[in-house]
Amino acid sequence: MKNIIGAKHKPASVQARPPGESVKLLTVDDGSAGQRLDNFLFKHLKGVPKTHVYRIIRSGEVRVNKGRAQAETRIEEGDLVRIPPLRTSASAAAPEASKPAPARVFTVLHEDDALIAIDKPAGVAVHGGSGVSFGVIEQLRSARPTARFLELVHRLDRETSGILLVAKKRSALTHLQDQFRERETGKTYLALVLGDWPANKKVIDSPLARYLLPAGDGTGGEGERRVRVVAKDHPDAMRAVTLVKVLDKFSLPGEAEPMSLLAVTIKTGRTHQIRVHLASSGHPIAGDEKYGVYARNRELQKLGLRRMFLHAWRLQFNHPADGRRVALQADPPADLAEVLPASARQSLLQTS
Repeated sequence: MKNIIGAKHKPASVQARPPGESVKLLTVDDGSAGQRLDNFLFKHLKGVPKTHVYRIIRSGEVRVNKGRAQAETRIEEGDLVRIPPLRTSASAAAPEASKPAPARVFTVLHEDDALIAIDKPAGVAVHGGSGVSFGVIEQLRSARPTARFLELVHRLDRETSGILLVAKKRSALTHLQDQFRERETGKTYLALVLGDWPANKKVIDSPLARYLLPAGDGTGGEGERRVRVVAKDHPDAMRAVTLVKVLDKFSLPGEAEPMSLLAVTIKTGRTHQIRVHLASSGHPIAGDEKYGVYARNRELQKLGLRRMFLHAWRLQFNHPADGRRVALQADPPADLAEVLPASARQSLLQTS
């Protein structure tokens, strides 16, 4: 029987401010430690649109211990979070409060007292955020209203399916996040890419940096976030290491262009790391709308591939309670498996 969690957190303490001071300073308490910065702000900025929350984070107006931070930054007990002056509206908060995330049951790959491993379907964000009202974690909490604690250990892109870990205890969350940060986990994805991947290209060690596209409304504002390969001396460079193994090569029915099915293991967990590394190597992921080939994606849709072929296939980690090595596997869902020829499906069985 599954225990389920609706996290109860102590409110963050607000430092006293002189009259007229409009900047808010919040001190992170133990109940909020380990949360992502964006989720922390959502809880304390009721009535502020999530798109605006992300905007003030990107602009640097939100500071953690006087330094800039990213939306995915994990805050710790004692951190000081600076929030700029914001105009809130009770009427704006009311609709959000009256529409909780709908409960949803996800396929459970593993569950115990410390954690849940689910098989996330494609097309579902892991959490609410910019332009998304709710995600997996909000739906899971709604489905398990008696749960005392449920927090994401890591994240997957919205269009990526596969293994996603959720902690059921604060101690498990910090223990597992430490493993991800120290690269003690094993994360392997399945990716179908365009072209004939060279068998001798097994390691991609290319720094990545995030950037923003210009807004499409002509205002000169910020648009969609993207990632690109940069030089090592780039001021925003973050080291990213990806290991690639070829599982099979084939051409789809009626096509001459080859495709390669890859097992991709990441040693670092950068945003869009696999997508950008593979695309920058000349072999974008089939169906990738951000970094792929538009014309090929349209052709692949006619052959049954209607989304990006990237799946979080295998995950290994040390259990936070007793240290035993846990190895999980989520087989590719039907919408991906049905695209593969028999030879590729056989390759997956042989590597299981």
